[in-house]
Amino acid sequence: MTAEAVIQAWDQADPAAIHPTRGVSEDAYWQSGKVQADMLATVTPDGAKVMDYGCGDGRVAIPMAALGYDVTAVDSSPNMLDRLTDRAPDLTTVQAAADGIAGHLGRRRMDAVYCLAVLIHHSYSDCLNIVAKLRAATKLGGILVLDWPLSDQPAEADSWIGVTTWSKEQQADACARIGLEPVDSGLPWGVYRAVKVAE
Repeated sequence: MTAEAVIQAWDQADPAAIHPTRGVSEDAYWQSGKVQADMLATVTPDGAKVMDYGCGDGRVAIPMAALGYDVTAVDSSPNMLDRLTDRAPDLTTVQAAADGIAGHLGRRRMDAVYCLAVLIHHSYSDCLNIVAKLRAATKLGGILVLDWPLSDQPAEADSWIGVTTWSKEQQADACARIGLEPVDSGLPWGVYRAVKVAE
């Protein structure tokens, strides 16, 4: 799947189709975001400037802001950002794909970046591009939390809601080239520290 196809599909998706807990109830959906925000807080310094890349309608961004983080919520979908703004009008939002992040941030860098529902749906090449742009938006020593799953049988997603998985070797090579150092966190997502690329 190309990045453009994934973005278009998410933008047109019915809100009830974008997360399994919505099928349970709206309360379950928003509670799941609070649980994930609490998990992210275990690896994110208090009061940090954080970017929620692929924020959707704010399921995690809103509770992160409630925990005292300075959140910039980024999504390619104007429909998702409209829903977020309806719920949290004071939250900073940016409509951008990965290639547009730098234009919005300028020289600012984030203390932490998290991406919990984007990478798994993209092709290998698009995923690498997104991870590189997220790393570039993170200050040295900052934390990235990425939905970048490993598998003994890696495979590329074949639909907008499919899952791309990576081998340990593929991911280790990408981390070395991009400037990411894995952090042992106990979280269900990959956690990395932004480091200089080895010469």
